[in-house]
Amino acid sequence: MSTPPSHARSPEFDTRHFRNALSQFATGVTVITTRLEDGTFIGLTASSFNSVSLDPPLVLWSLANGASSLPVFTGNSHYVINVLSGHQAPLAERFAMRIDNRFEGVDFELSRTGLPVLRGVSAWFECHNRSRYPEGDHVIFVGEVEECGVTPQPALVFHNGKFVATSSR
Repeated sequence: MSTPPSHARSPEFDTRHFRNALSQFATGVTVITTRLEDGTFIGLTASSFNSVSLDPPLVLWSLANGASSLPVFTGNSHYVINVLSGHQAPLAERFAMRIDNRFEGVDFELSRTGLPVLRGVSAWFECHNRSRYPEGDHVIFVGEVEECGVTPQPALVFHNGKFVATSSR
């Protein structure tokens, strides 16, 4: 029995080809929110969200190493993952932009810990920032869900470089 290699062989494709292949996997769209030390809110669009465990309730998402918000999300004890509904593509675009106040004109309520829960979302998860794992050019955040809410409705997904609303039956 041979020992498996200790590392992967170098890929025979470039980053663009890899991104194109990844774009064929439809993902849900979220806005992750938290609070800065001065009390202002910060949020960003992320499509890298997955469930990890039911007991304890764990979810994960990832953030690029170069993101200016990385120190905030790394250091804060809590954040909220807002799962966008089908009509919320403008929110996804807004929270992906480089603008001063992404929350200006955005309707939200405050969670138990005082973090923004966006109105009209399909679901939300208030998470304790349990652990972080640097991998490649991103950091993977694992959150332990302390509270959550759901309003079943068509979801917003990202597929082939575009936001698309799912339909309900």
